[in-house]
Amino acid sequence: MKRILTIIIIITSVLRLAAQESYILCEDTCKHIHGIDLSHYQGNVFWETVGDNTHMKYVYLKATEGGDRIDDQYERNIELAHRHGLKVGSYHFFRPKTNLATQLENFKKQCRPGDQDLIPMIDVETNGGLGVQQFRDSLVVFLKMVEKAYKQKPLIYTGRNFYNKYLQHLIDDYPLMVAMYSDQQPILADGRDYTAWQYTAKGRINGINGYVDKSRLMGRHTLRELRFRHR
Repeated sequence: MKRILTIIIIITSVLRLAAQESYILCEDTCKHIHGIDLSHYQGNVFWETVGDNTHMKYVYLKATEGGDRIDDQYERNIELAHRHGLKVGSYHFFRPKTNLATQLENFKKQCRPGDQDLIPMIDVETNGGLGVQQFRDSLVVFLKMVEKAYKQKPLIYTGRNFYNKYLQHLIDDYPLMVAMYSDQQPILADGRDYTAWQYTAKGRINGINGYVDKSRLMGRHTLRELRFRHR
């Protein structure tokens, strides 16, 4: 009986490791530029260890959400990420029904230009219960407000399915990061090009407890395109 239990435990462990390995994809062998995004969900990150991982060249940190939420790890994360050599950008989780000016002010108080290596990112994952056109109108106004505030277009983050349903031909002039957790690169319904692909939400990296989102730049795209222009 003990032998059977031992065999079951071994098989379970092997399957669990195999599942984790399936999310590694090419980052250990390819030449793509890889990065991560983080929020308070990852807890206290050991940035010295993360900085030693040469596969990760950039990080986007959650700064704010809606009109009043501030990620409680943001200040610590941005200070230590800089200290340990990563290129850093900040993102805001967009809430379509929340006052747009209030959201922008919330983001601006955290995402200070002098702290940024990369352009701001706007996380667009929900329509907030609005109708399609009302949601699209709200988003367009907010993106223009962000662009005016930072004097450059932000990067838009969204899932493939959400993009196909709500965002086709709406954000063609903005750089785009697409989330789809698969070993196949996402193809958008309108066939547009995109800058980065978030390919897993179950990545592992030394220095971070639990799962972490991983992404990579696509094709000819480089970090130079995402560089924050300080004026």
